[in-house]
Amino acid sequence: MAAQAMVELWRGGLLESRHHGHAVICGPQGIVEAWGDPETVIFPRSSCKMLQALPLLESGAAEAAGLTDAQLALACASHSGAAIHTDRVSRWLSDLGLSESDLRCGAHMPSDPAANKALTCSDTPPCQIHNNCSGKHSGFLTLNQHLRGGPDYVDPDHPVQQAVKAAFEEVTGEPSPGFGIDGCSAPNFATTVHGLARAMAFFAAATGSGDLRDRAAHRLTRAMMAYPELVAGEGRSCTALMRAMGGRAAVKTGAEAVFVAILPERRLGVALKIEDGATRASEAAITALLLRLGVLAAGDPVVSTWLSGPQKNWRGFITGELRLASGFCTPG
Repeated sequence: MAAQAMVELWRGGLLESRHHGHAVICGPQGIVEAWGDPETVIFPRSSCKMLQALPLLESGAAEAAGLTDAQLALACASHSGAAIHTDRVSRWLSDLGLSESDLRCGAHMPSDPAANKALTCSDTPPCQIHNNCSGKHSGFLTLNQHLRGGPDYVDPDHPVQQAVKAAFEEVTGEPSPGFGIDGCSAPNFATTVHGLARAMAFFAAATGSGDLRDRAAHRLTRAMMAYPELVAGEGRSCTALMRAMGGRAAVKTGAEAVFVAILPERRLGVALKIEDGATRASEAAITALLLRLGVLAAGDPVVSTWLSGPQKNWRGFITGELRLASGFCTPG
């Protein structure tokens, strides 16, 4: 099956760009609705961090370390490197008796404007705590201490990553055909769009009163919804959309235009991938799907920000607009 046209950019009354992709809405009984090819194999990238965090809870490591819901939200985060993120990661590492040098995620400049300006103006280089994945890696380190593993916890054969792979395959419901190395140096296991949506549906259906995995999935979902500012940051789509939905859904983006959503009240999971990797298209598409599923109000300002608002140039002139392509997910 071919990819579905999902999002278009119009300028001067003419179609300028069209983004194609694949999307699946999954429930307890399977696929509810789909566009494109549900069996397309993708790298979920950072959209699957809640899956990567399952062994942290299932192993007992989170309980032994006394992790809070805020820390679990950070374990699922692609944060902006603001002080609210980096201060918490620093304390987390300190509580473990570890330091920044124990991380294996690498360093990059924070996307948070204030943090970026502070480093730039002081001519201070970023450290690994500024990495958007430092919360996930703090979770890996917590699990690693519990398992008494070696320091290179991102090695695909390391017990931490083997535990992640096992949980990933079990919850997606299919064997992973392989892995790639993510931007943070951890293995990222491939799955189908359907498998990723199936995993999100599992998280959505978790009640917190079932088995160990059910309780872990339930707590991670609630942590994300309780701390949307830790999952991403100010001005970011994940944070803005979760705030707008007020605890009705958890959402998470991933690099190369992957997006997922967990809808507990509907017991539905959503996964989408835009083929050309355009973030603007994945943000628009997930917003449309959340509208379609009734967990996001059509009049909320986030809708115009990520989906229906005009495109403007640097002088504030309206130059065009994003539109949903014909045949994809009419909102409302």
